[in-house]
Amino acid sequence: MKRHIPNVFTSFNLFSGCIATVMAFQGEYTWVVVWVIVAAFFDFCDGFSARLLKAYSPMGKELDSLADMVSFGVAPSMAVFHFLSENTIRISQNPVIIEYLPYMAFLLAVFSGLRLAKFNIDKRQSDSFIGLNTPANAMFWVSFCYGLTHDAPMITPLLMYTVLAAILVFSSLMVSEIPMFSLKVKSIKFKGNEYRYFLIVFMIALVAYIGILGIAGGILLYIAMSIINSRKQAE
Repeated sequence: MKRHIPNVFTSFNLFSGCIATVMAFQGEYTWVVVWVIVAAFFDFCDGFSARLLKAYSPMGKELDSLADMVSFGVAPSMAVFHFLSENTIRISQNPVIIEYLPYMAFLLAVFSGLRLAKFNIDKRQSDSFIGLNTPANAMFWVSFCYGLTHDAPMITPLLMYTVLAAILVFSSLMVSEIPMFSLKVKSIKFKGNEYRYFLIVFMIALVAYIGILGIAGGILLYIAMSIINSRKQAE
């Protein structure tokens, strides 16, 4: 019986991702954030329970990737697609561009799939990540879309071009060879977890100060800290 427990959590992850996708399609960004966070919680629970119960299985590994593809690939891509559909008119009056440019958002889903496939066969990523992990990418985009529609005073053409450029940058980061530290804490000791604790405290403070958009800021800090840390280790 216990061997099925991780798969139950993974199934809840997938279910949450499906709801997040529906919310994104409807432009309900608050609920997209909520359901992606719920999916991330279940994603943590499936891995934690698998390690705790030693209930590993090939089926569980494949199911986990499929669930992550929906929750952290399709759902955030749909949120970005909806945002672009609503705002592409700010940078062009061309009906072709207005119609088709938003589909650029699905590059995030494509590269999420590539990232997950790479992760499954890459033996180097047991304790850390090579490239940006899909939950972090998803959390950035859903909180960013929320912030753009709830907190930004005005969506400018420059901001729109920044979003388009960020799609390319984050897609590249997911399949890059940049080492990024894992947020999984194996012990509560400060030594060895300095980066993790600093990031957690910073993100909590940022969310308390500016709201959900602070999550996106925390993810940017995570990427910057990972790059700095990898360069220090390379020296």
